[in-house]
Amino acid sequence: MGLIRGLTILLFLALNTMAWFVVLCIMALIRVSVPSDPWRQRWGARMNVIINGWVAGYRTLFRLLGTVDLEVSGTEGLTRDDWYLVVSNHQTWTDIFVLQLVYGQKVPPLKFFTKQELIWLPLLGIALYMLDFPFMKRYSREFLEKHPEYRGKDLETTRAYCERFRPTPTAVLIFVEGTRFTPEKHAAQQSPYRHLLRPRAGGVGFILGAMGDQLRGLIDTTIVYPGGTPTFWQFLCGRRQRVQVLVEHKRLPVELTGGDYVRDENYRRRIQNWVDELWQHKDGRIDALIHATSSHPSTATVSDG
Repeated sequence: MGLIRGLTILLFLALNTMAWFVVLCIMALIRVSVPSDPWRQRWGARMNVIINGWVAGYRTLFRLLGTVDLEVSGTEGLTRDDWYLVVSNHQTWTDIFVLQLVYGQKVPPLKFFTKQELIWLPLLGIALYMLDFPFMKRYSREFLEKHPEYRGKDLETTRAYCERFRPTPTAVLIFVEGTRFTPEKHAAQQSPYRHLLRPRAGGVGFILGAMGDQLRGLIDTTIVYPGGTPTFWQFLCGRRQRVQVLVEHKRLPVELTGGDYVRDENYRRRIQNWVDELWQHKDGRIDALIHATSSHPSTATVSDG
């Protein structure tokens, strides 16, 4: 039964993606056909309907098949008419789907930074590009030592994309750990946190430096899988998998906006200290939630998000 469920959902996701990809291509052709930057910006905002439609499709399917029980708290007061920075812990590719289910009707479409290599993925890479998802090329420390002229390119790219986000309400998503949590990575890093990897503050610093003055606030998201972290395939095949999501809408400190994360050492240190404090708080919340769940497994309030 689980295999049939997984294949059914996978087939639907493929068909849903291809259908919306056709619509996306048509809208993209319309967008580039008119040589007017203001018009292209307005039309680009309308293309967010692609993201909304894609999310609505699999959201409905998950509800019908009873794939997931979402226990969500803290989304009150969020709006689709403003700009947000969304940060989250990261354990599995399932996190992307969970976040879309949680925020699909609460905030503007989530836009997240992706590796430049993903642009070559069939359909997905082109779709992300046409929907103005930011593509980043990361340079190693060794490369930058040999080619110092590339230092700061990440910041320039971030600022360029953030300018595209300014005309239209946007929720910028960052997985601050930079990679999915595994016990092996946790041990290799000698992470000071029990349930998290060490945070990488660069992405947060770039966003706050580029458009912190426009962001309404930080949406700090914590995802916990009480029954164990599923792989994406396990998530598709399972039935009524329980997922707990804690949401905290926080004010962004004014002193952390508008700085130069690359060249200003003091600003960089303030950002890093602030992110470390966020991660200490998140680690404590995860620990408390795990203990509460193990002590009272049947007392949680269930919501579909």
